[in-house]
Amino acid sequence: MLQIMNVSSTYGMPVFTDDGKRFGMIEEAILEDNKVFGWRVVSSKNSVLARSLGGAKGVIVPHQLIKAVGDIIIMSKAAIPSMDTGEEEITE
Repeated sequence: MLQIMNVSSTYGMPVFTDDGKRFGMIEEAILEDNKVFGWRVVSSKNSVLARSLGGAKGVIVPHQLIKAVGDIIIMSKAAIPSMDTGEEEITE
């Protein structure tokens, strides 16, 4: 049976990646045409997001990358910002 929950009940909910790593916490839902467009996720202490962003406070995760919403939110690890700096190591 489909369960319906208020969007406001997700605020402060922990977000984990699909491989079990803590990503952050929901700060806000972004709505467009009465549908969830995305989620503003803030980094929490010792989370994957805090380590990958450095000084930034959080990210916006598109709703398509969210796999499940319940007691916690599970998202695809594809949403994790890349730590690639674009520099390649040159070997001789």
